[in-house]
Amino acid sequence: MKASEIALDLFATEESGAVRQAAPVLPNGAAYLQGFALADEHVLLEALATVVSAAGFRHMVTPGGHVMSVAMTNCGDRGWFTDRRGYRYTTHDPDSGNPWPAMPDVFRTLAERAAAASGYSSFLPDACLVNRYEPGARMSLHQDHNERDMTSPIVSVSLGLPATFQFGGLARTDPVQRVRLAHGDVVVWGGAARLAYHGVLALKDGVHAAMGRARINLTFRRAG
Repeated sequence: MKASEIALDLFATEESGAVRQAAPVLPNGAAYLQGFALADEHVLLEALATVVSAAGFRHMVTPGGHVMSVAMTNCGDRGWFTDRRGYRYTTHDPDSGNPWPAMPDVFRTLAERAAAASGYSSFLPDACLVNRYEPGARMSLHQDHNERDMTSPIVSVSLGLPATFQFGGLARTDPVQRVRLAHGDVVVWGGAARLAYHGVLALKDGVHAAMGRARINLTFRRAG
C-alpha cells in the first residue's frame, strides 16, 4: 500500500469550513506563521502516514496515573514518553522496543525553515512529538522543560481541525493569550519565551478535508 493510500486510511477526507484570523502578536521570542506548512502539505501528510504506520498512536499515562486525552507517537533520534515512572525522552519506543521511526526529511526541513523564519537560524531538531487530538481532547497548560538543550526553540505545526492554542508566561498564573490555529499554521517559541506555559483547549467537533475528525500537531524539539 502506498503512503498516500495509508494517509487516506488514517485520516478521513471530507470538507470543513475554516475562518482565518488576523495574525496575533505573541510575546518576544515567539512567532506565528500563518499557513507556513501548506506548501509541503501533500508530502507532509504522506510522511506522517509512514511515521504512524511504524509507531502507532497511543494514550500515554502521566506519573500521577492520568490517561492523556491526546494520543501520541514520535519520530526522530529521541521520542518523548510518559508513564508512571515519569516524563522522559527515549531512543526506543517503550511499547515495541524498536527505535522510534526516523524523522522524515520533509519534517526536518519544515521545522528548520520555520525556526529560521522566526529568528532561530541554527535549529537542528532531533525529536518530533506527534499528537492526535480528537473532539474533546485537550492539553492543559504546561512547560516543555524535559529537553537538555534550552537554547533551541520549539516548533509546533498544526494540521487538520482548527484548535484554540493558549500561550501564557513563565508562571502558570500569568495571563494567557488565545490563538486560533488552522491547518498549516506554525508557532515557534524560544529565547525569552522558551519556557512559556502553553496548552490547547478542548478540540471542537468537525470534519477537515485532509484529516477528518482530528487535529495533528507536530512538535519539534532539540532534546539532546
